[in-house]
Amino acid sequence: MRDPYDILGLPPSAGTAEIKAAYRRLAKKYHPDAHSGETPAGTQSRFQEVTAAYNLLKDGGAKARFDARPGPGAQAGSVFEEAAFAKRAKSNGTFEADTANADQNGDLFSELFGGLRNAGKRVFRARGEDQTYKLAVPFLEAARGGRRRVALTNGKTLDVRIPAGIEESQQIRLRGQGGEGYGGAPAGDALIAVSIEPHELLTRDGLDIYLKLPISLPEAVLGTKVEVETVSGQVTLSIPAGSNSGTRLRLKSKGIAPEGGGASGDQYVTLELVLPDTQDAALRDFAAGWASGLVHDPRKKSQA
Repeated sequence: MRDPYDILGLPPSAGTAEIKAAYRRLAKKYHPDAHSGETPAGTQSRFQEVTAAYNLLKDGGAKARFDARPGPGAQAGSVFEEAAFAKRAKSNGTFEADTANADQNGDLFSELFGGLRNAGKRVFRARGEDQTYKLAVPFLEAARGGRRRVALTNGKTLDVRIPAGIEESQQIRLRGQGGEGYGGAPAGDALIAVSIEPHELLTRDGLDIYLKLPISLPEAVLGTKVEVETVSGQVTLSIPAGSNSGTRLRLKSKGIAPEGGGASGDQYVTLELVLPDTQDAALRDFAAGWASGLVHDPRKKSQA
């Protein structure tokens, strides 16, 4: 067997992390499952050789004994041969050898070739890494639910289901669509972090929807019916006569219907009185001569 450091492409000074990284790279390259169709010749034996080298070097005690072998360039076979000769020389009394080293070298030989016999049984296994993606979702689609197409780094393009009522920064998990696993372990997951694009009119708080609705002075005084936007489309809203700016009206169950059922939220419409941009002489003259309006104090309650 060749030097395990040479097999893994490492210098003898390599540490535990370097040994592990080299093994992961080579095991992934030569593992039989990594090849579709017919496995290239020599791949199985190369994988076994890499595994045996790793099994030796990952064991601190075995690594230390191998590093202490006689001669800087000695191979595993020569270590075993020297150990065997030492034992024979001692038995006939013509050569005195260090029996401790002989026994250790014999154990080393067993470890090296035992690793070949056990190759594939102790292959490094690790679940693939989770991978995170960002996905911008329109406001109404986040409220109603829908589908978005997502391109993954593994080359796949998937249609991802957006659950109704999903909130800012919530994640959608795609199981098994993350980084590839090692040694037959499962792949990681893809985590889709959702950001919700703002709507020009609507805002939300939980399942409830909020809308500020501008109205004119005649609409506030006389009352009217207007079309307003909701997450499920436009509906007709009745504005009572004599409504004040700041009045809040409720559209029951016109908020977000949660994923999986349950009570829907409501929509709240806040009225905002807006006067014309240009001065209206008739309105000015009316206000100046409106007796009831001149004696009305709108700040009386707030000052009490």
